[in-house]
Amino acid sequence: MDTISRFTLPGILFLLTLASGIWLSNSGKPLNTVIFTIHKLIALAAVVLIVMYISNALKNVEIQVITISLLIIAGLSVLALFATGALISMGKLSYEINLIIHRIAPLAVAAALALVVWRTL
Repeated sequence: MDTISRFTLPGILFLLTLASGIWLSNSGKPLNTVIFTIHKLIALAAVVLIVMYISNALKNVEIQVITISLLIIAGLSVLALFATGALISMGKLSYEINLIIHRIAPLAVAAALALVVWRTL
């Protein structure tokens, strides 16, 4: 399987996660439970699929410190996304700060994973 087809489905899921997040954000308060659930499930599926693909891709290459660092950044960013998403939905802590983190973290994930793919494939 070539690189483009291996990362098409995770890419589509990532874009669907972003789209459903925008949809959720525009649906107003309180958050729509159906849209929120769809957003969470798509995000979870994207994370699982990306982890599977990246772990398979890394089996065939020598892993360097920079690759591990990028994967740690991606992992921490994903954790930040799930944590801030939960805090936003519960209305806990500062909504504005959580929202800023929740909007920046996908960029960090995408950049880190793009660099991992670029360095390893």
